[in-house]
Amino acid sequence: MPACIAAALAALVALAIGGCGTVKDQYAASADAQQRAAFESAADTKAGASIDTKATYLRVVEQMQNEGLWFASLAHIDALEQRWGVSPESTRARADALRQTGQADLSEAAYKRLTGTPLEGAGYRGLGLLAGARGSYPEAVQLLKQAQRQSPTDALLLSDLGYANLRAGQIADARMPLMQALQLSPNNTQAQANLALYLEATDQSEQANKLMEANRMPASSRAAVRAAAQQLRTGAPLAATDTVPLAVHPLSSGTTLVRDDVAPPPLALKASRWAGTGGVRTASQLNPSTADSAASPNPTARGTP
Repeated sequence: MPACIAAALAALVALAIGGCGTVKDQYAASADAQQRAAFESAADTKAGASIDTKATYLRVVEQMQNEGLWFASLAHIDALEQRWGVSPESTRARADALRQTGQADLSEAAYKRLTGTPLEGAGYRGLGLLAGARGSYPEAVQLLKQAQRQSPTDALLLSDLGYANLRAGQIADARMPLMQALQLSPNNTQAQANLALYLEATDQSEQANKLMEANRMPASSRAAVRAAAQQLRTGAPLAATDTVPLAVHPLSSGTTLVRDDVAPPPLALKASRWAGTGGVRTASQLNPSTADSAASPNPTARGTP
């Protein structure tokens, strides 16, 4: 092992064991999580020295982002682009990381640079998520529709689009993308919650209850769905859902961080999940109403979220 890498590893291990728990930062995770991140960063530093292709390095960055290490991934994107130059793939990774680390202006500029590239759809999706985060839901709908044209079977994108429709007051337009999202990805908890919200908001409470029961949704999430549906029906503003502090907890699906002790809100333009086990869904559970079943795609269909 080169001496510089060994020294870096030793320094990171000493930091993880010694004093990282003393940092007073509102975004700081627990000491255990910080130690885990430090050891992973050390491993990534070692791996980075031996990576010899851009594709391999992009996979390392993707894995880090899947584990919620968004700040660290930005450093690796810098290293990647210094070595191999800027590409649409690195620009997308950078834009996602900037959005996840609260740097909206820089993120927006990066997403816009994807226009005219093979990843233009990802750019529109990111811009739509940013619009939703600032409460501009009609704008978010239009941007997410542009993304959908390029990725029509992306379940998470369809769920985001349906939710944006609901928040924009376009209740009827939310039905199709939310039905498609759930049937393309039946185990996705965000798609389940957003469809339940649509059913509650359209006075189909019995079907909403069946859907939530079938997927073993926690009581706190069911209450949040019902409260949000009531707000949608009355036109009252929905409560903010993105201000709850989140503890570090990596997800296999990779797009957000959640808390183990509190069910995350079902209402957000981002993927999330609650603790619990989803049951096996039948065709009738995937088609919550008779009217929906006639227009719904194959209930056994699957897509890549």
